[in-house]
Amino acid sequence: MSLEIPEVVIDRLPVYARTLALLTRQGREVVSSQELGIQLGVTPAQIRKDLSYFGRFGKQGRGYNVKRLLEELRQILGLTRSWSMALVGVGKLGQAIVAYDGFVPQGFRIVEVFDADPKLVGTRVNDLVVKSVESLPGVLRGQEVEIGIVAVPDTRRASAQAAAGFFGEPGRALGTIGVTGTDGKTTTVHLIAHVLESAGKPAGYLSSVAFRSDGDPVLNDSHMTTLEAPDVQQHLAAMVDAGRDYAVIEASSHGLALHRVDECHFDVAVFTTLSRDHLDFHGSMDEYRKAKGRLFEMLGDESTADVPRAAVLNADDAASDYFRSLTNAPAVMYAIDADADVRAEEIETSGLAVRFRLVTPAGARRVSTQLAGRYNVYNCLAAAAVAHSQGVGLDQIAAGIESFPGVPGRLERIDAGQPFRVVVDIASTPEALRRVLSVLRPVTEGKLIAVFGCAGERDEARRDGMGRAAGELADFSVLTNEDPRREDPDAIIEAIAAGLREAGRSEERDFVRLPDRREALRYAFERADAGDTVLLAGKGTEQSIVVGTEHLPWDEARVARELLKELA
Repeated sequence: MSLEIPEVVIDRLPVYARTLALLTRQGREVVSSQELGIQLGVTPAQIRKDLSYFGRFGKQGRGYNVKRLLEELRQILGLTRSWSMALVGVGKLGQAIVAYDGFVPQGFRIVEVFDADPKLVGTRVNDLVVKSVESLPGVLRGQEVEIGIVAVPDTRRASAQAAAGFFGEPGRALGTIGVTGTDGKTTTVHLIAHVLESAGKPAGYLSSVAFRSDGDPVLNDSHMTTLEAPDVQQHLAAMVDAGRDYAVIEASSHGLALHRVDECHFDVAVFTTLSRDHLDFHGSMDEYRKAKGRLFEMLGDESTADVPRAAVLNADDAASDYFRSLTNAPAVMYAIDADADVRAEEIETSGLAVRFRLVTPAGARRVSTQLAGRYNVYNCLAAAAVAHSQGVGLDQIAAGIESFPGVPGRLERIDAGQPFRVVVDIASTPEALRRVLSVLRPVTEGKLIAVFGCAGERDEARRDGMGRAAGELADFSVLTNEDPRREDPDAIIEAIAAGLREAGRSEERDFVRLPDRREALRYAFERADAGDTVLLAGKGTEQSIVVGTEHLPWDEARVARELLKELA
């Protein structure tokens, strides 16, 4: 690699390689610096400056020949076109590469990484962990090669076990709390960590919004609720190094089924709610429930961190009986309607704030919270039940709930001086959208306008369900892209529109289609009057929109503020 190329540019070369390889597979011949800038999240001027160091043979008119530029880049990286890699997922453990789903490198050096860390480009593979030797491609099978090959029955289990060993079994040193359920996981994770922290029990967390081991939280820009096992273990090790006593982990059904949270040595398992979701992956509600049940099955017979074990369950959800049957850990039940250890009584709503009487085995206290809606009362109860199980006093629990600042991207209010309310929320399932709209409906004097889409390559039943929810509770809807991925965005929007029509809504009068999300937000803001509420649903704090296999930069709150400023 040329020493004339600045180090900061060298660090970006793998990302260039990945983007150019993707464009090549899409059949693109020429790309402009402006388009590369959009895909890489940097300015066209920066692209032109970077390429001035190595792109002279790839120049073509005002743009760059994709194949020539990629070939030139590969020569700089010391690679050849004959080496390639296509991984569904990858775990990084020192110099070991764990190939998931039977996909393995056709050679000994990684050139292109499609769904993994781009920093792996150019990495020499010393050890390869595969599901079976038979799954190896011909280039490796039956030949003497300078590479250690380990065949294991399940590469994902092996990845978690190896990662835990590599990072020193951090889960054993922490009071590890897992939170699962269809909705409410993220807020409950942040609430639990905050209540414990405010009670003098330092807690880190891993959620779909952010990670925190020490210092300020870091946004989770992975589009994954639960990270791959090596990343989970690395974060847990950072929490141990930072002197944390507890780790609170958002455990999705995917993360549980794919062994991403194996070897976390859970001491407390928390269940929020169960409703239809992710059947594209699990196949049936029974399998979906079983996947979430793995969290309770992983509660050991004793705590490795010497903290109280507990199964914290929502007694108002019938699925709790099933989860309770999977563990012998002491159960702590919470509820609003049912009889339970931790309850909420005398619930009062004032705007987007809630007051209720928190009842626990240690007594009762009046509690106020800026978390709106009945569903957030459940989240507060879950956090209170966890804290109670860990010996936190009632006064400390109440103080922790009252001082909780909220979660970015969850009913986050955007105020740029506009005469109408703008709220950003992650709601991306029918039930979540229904809950948020139900909270906003009574506090909205004028129209309730919903801007939302639905993720591609996810349970298709979400789409008409979200359309029906908006059709029943919103006055007007703007249908747009969320993360279409490799699906046809127009087909996704049509499925949502079908749900709106089922709810008695008609196009143009009650909803419009604007796939470009920026234009969708602009349209909603231009339509809103004083006293209206505009809900921006589905993205929350995510930092990109996935179209095809590209992650296009996107920050919902930032874009909303920009547009409101323009319109002012």
